[in-house]
Amino acid sequence: MKFIIFLAALSLVTFSCDFKKSFNKDLVTGLTTTGDGLDCEDIYISVDEEKISRNSFVYGEDVYFYFTGIEGLTKEGENVFPGMELYVKNKAGEKILFEKDLYADYPDGVNFSPLQLSANVTVADPIHSKNDYTLFLKIWDKKGDGTFTAEMDFSVIPNDKLEITTNKLTFNEIYLFSKNRKKVITNQKISFGENVYIIFEGLSGLNQVGENVFPGLSLRVTDNTNETILDYSDLFEEYNENGLAVSDFNNEVSANFWFTGSKVNNPLQCEITIWDKKGDANLKAGTELILE
Repeated sequence: MKFIIFLAALSLVTFSCDFKKSFNKDLVTGLTTTGDGLDCEDIYISVDEEKISRNSFVYGEDVYFYFTGIEGLTKEGENVFPGMELYVKNKAGEKILFEKDLYADYPDGVNFSPLQLSANVTVADPIHSKNDYTLFLKIWDKKGDGTFTAEMDFSVIPNDKLEITTNKLTFNEIYLFSKNRKKVITNQKISFGENVYIIFEGLSGLNQVGENVFPGLSLRVTDNTNETILDYSDLFEEYNENGLAVSDFNNEVSANFWFTGSKVNNPLQCEITIWDKKGDANLKAGTELILE
């Protein structure tokens, strides 16, 4: 659905006399590691290729965990044979993400120097914002008995660059998604020609007529001089007569757009409104966009 900085100042470390076992807790992120026969020189988290030191992630972020300088793996020739298990638990203790072995595709081993192993978690469905989780990673030696584990509690927050106002409508998630990059947009930066979706998941609160609801959806984008770039008064106009199935509306609602050209007066202001044509419920989502 991604650490240890100022290790001497911020970490509590104990080692046995033969260096076969180790324990480390990062007092900033809460990341705890335990080595038994394996050791790791450096561990860090990265988002958008930038090292971070936090355990709170924006919904949709791709969080990478890097383990550099793994020592203790059994060698056969010049290769070593690591395995890496990953899972995420929710507050109820249920495993909602599980990868048995991220290095299953390397049956002949690896030969990196220094040896760096990595794993990533995309903080998105089945992970949700406004919730807490626990990440667990285990590295093991497929040709020996050594293990190295990492565990960290983390929280997920909505993107605060999206301003949401709502009247009687509720939702689970609202986010921007790039079809081209196949990832959630968390920094509000988009490109010319990029197909951008604004997605609403778990919407509810519209008046039902039988099994249908009658939503409206408008989209407006202006530039920094207040010139209108896009203006659609109702993208759901085709559903005026028969409505939309409640289950479809509750599952996911989205609108997409893209821009062509090479110049724009940044930042753009994007506003999308959903309203009930059979009542007074409504929701507005607005954000700045930087078009590059």
